[in-house]
Amino acid sequence: MKGVILTAAPEARVIDLTHAIPPQDIVAGAYALRSATPYFPPGTIHVAVVDPGVGSKRRALLVETHDAFLIGPDNGLLGLAAAARAVVRTFDVSRSPVRRRPVSQTFHGRDVFAPVAAALANDTPPADLGTPTAPMHRLRLPAPSRRGQTVVGRVLWIDHFGNLITNVGRTHLDHATFRGRRVSVRIGDHVLRLRSSYTSGPAGKPLALVNSLALIELALPHGSAAATLGAERGARVVVEAS
Repeated sequence: MKGVILTAAPEARVIDLTHAIPPQDIVAGAYALRSATPYFPPGTIHVAVVDPGVGSKRRALLVETHDAFLIGPDNGLLGLAAAARAVVRTFDVSRSPVRRRPVSQTFHGRDVFAPVAAALANDTPPADLGTPTAPMHRLRLPAPSRRGQTVVGRVLWIDHFGNLITNVGRTHLDHATFRGRRVSVRIGDHVLRLRSSYTSGPAGKPLALVNSLALIELALPHGSAAATLGAERGARVVVEAS
């Protein structure tokens, strides 16, 4: 992919975000993309590939937002990042005139996404690269619910450190139920105190904190919270004040 981009756009600056997304893990990829895009300069072209449906009828998308471009498969991967921005237009670039030919049925990153990104870097208008299309596929993620004095959520994904990222956010803690009170998180038979940082709890003990995405995360400094707590994606978490 880098070779294709730099051949067509030799002045492009290519930066790797991560190659550590678990195989076929669209949700993890979507969160990684969502967490990074706000910190790149205006006009950045973001190419993301977690594509278990490569070679199928799923669309290849170019999403133009008010300050950036997102390119990738239409499987939900781009949805979280796009939802956080103002989408201007969306194009189907599956049959883009700049695609490499023949197009591999197993590597659209090289043959479709990279050529489209390079063309954008060379100031090709987005409308010349594909056809306008309907809104993109969105991930259907579970939403937390409030039950009396508690908020019930789920583990959305587990990063490579073994940290458990939940769907309960800082906004839930702003509710009057939690203001000025101690907050704990129950997962299985474990109860974790909400702390301010990775190092603010007892050594060797799992803790909860609000992470850089403003979501509650369960972590074990110098270890794996997932392994220690025996938790997997989708595990139920209960946030409560005491």
